[in-house]
Amino acid sequence: MIYIQLTSLLPMKGISDNSASKKGQNDSNKKLLKKPIQVLQLNKKEALEKADKIKSNNSEKSKEVQNLEFSNDFKQLLKPDKKLKVPESQETIEDKPLDFDEKNDYQSLLKPKIVENDIENFTFERTVDDFDFDEDEFLNALNENEPIGLEGETIKGKVIALESDGLYVDIGGKAPGYMPKKESGIGVILNFKEKFPIGLEIEVLVIKEQNADGMVTVSSRALILRKSWENVRKISKEGKIIEVLINGFNRGGLTCDVEGLRGFIPRSQLENGSEYQSLLKKIIKVAFIEVNPETRKLVLSEKKATLITKFKDLNLGQLIEGKVLAVKPYGFFVDLGGFSGLLHQSSITNGSIRNLREVFREGEIVKALVNEIDLEKGRIGLDTALLENSPGELLIDKDKVFKEANERALKAQSLFENKNT
Repeated sequence: MIYIQLTSLLPMKGISDNSASKKGQNDSNKKLLKKPIQVLQLNKKEALEKADKIKSNNSEKSKEVQNLEFSNDFKQLLKPDKKLKVPESQETIEDKPLDFDEKNDYQSLLKPKIVENDIENFTFERTVDDFDFDEDEFLNALNENEPIGLEGETIKGKVIALESDGLYVDIGGKAPGYMPKKESGIGVILNFKEKFPIGLEIEVLVIKEQNADGMVTVSSRALILRKSWENVRKISKEGKIIEVLINGFNRGGLTCDVEGLRGFIPRSQLENGSEYQSLLKKIIKVAFIEVNPETRKLVLSEKKATLITKFKDLNLGQLIEGKVLAVKPYGFFVDLGGFSGLLHQSSITNGSIRNLREVFREGEIVKALVNEIDLEKGRIGLDTALLENSPGELLIDKDKVFKEANERALKAQSLFENKNT
């Protein structure tokens, strides 16, 4: 290490800088600065050479040590461990000495191990511990936490509490169901507490799912209306006639009550529409025209009820006679005495028709078989093709077909025997 005297570079005490010439100072400073720089460069070079030499010696020494240690470890592996003598029945495979070929096994250790085959044949055996669910336990856990009372679901329960504005029903869930007073029935409920005593078993409809407290909203009124719509739809499909009490009227027609539902009878569907107001508080027979629970539309007809009454005298395969009322692109309407039937173009003949007016004209008398009775739609279907002995016979000689219609109808009626039962 080299020390540089800094005092030689500073002016001495008591001596003025002006006493020395500027030229002498510059020469002195240059000499002093050159010497330490040269010494430092020489010392740095020697230090680097010495460090490289030490590093090289350590590297050669570490290689010799590593080779020696590896040789000692490998020889140690070749020596079998000392074993204690144990009975043959207690000796395991792990206790037996390993057969080790020094030459071959050493070469195999140097080669990289190929693990692709081991991966393909690897199987993972799952064990069930205390934190696992089996399938049954998992399903049971889901069922326990499944919410009771989805919207639109019908549930049975017991009345457990009454309030001024509603009641509580035990439906088997974590929380009871709540039924507002307005949902307890149809119309005004005057004797609320008498109608729903504690412990009464009732059937309700869920109209609102669980809230934050796990409580659902239920309704007896909604369930009654649902069942009413189901009953009305069933009656309509069967084409039945019902009796209703007229309880109101407006400019369009009359109103009535059907299974707790509000029904409407248009003036055009009354036998005497001009004096429809006189039917107030009277009972009349009607049939359904439209039943739509989604739009809450229930339309009835007195005329259709009269028509269905006449339909009851008809049977499938029955031979009827009527007058052609109108010719349409799709067939003929035939007057059957107070109601009409449709002779569709597909049921006129088994031959080819160029123009319907070439077959029948308005006012012409025809004979046909009844092939459809639709009470729900109030429609009667007719058929003349079944009276033909050969395709297109009606187009060639329809007088002969109608003259022999009674005999030919007897043969065709066997096709409708199963439909009438």
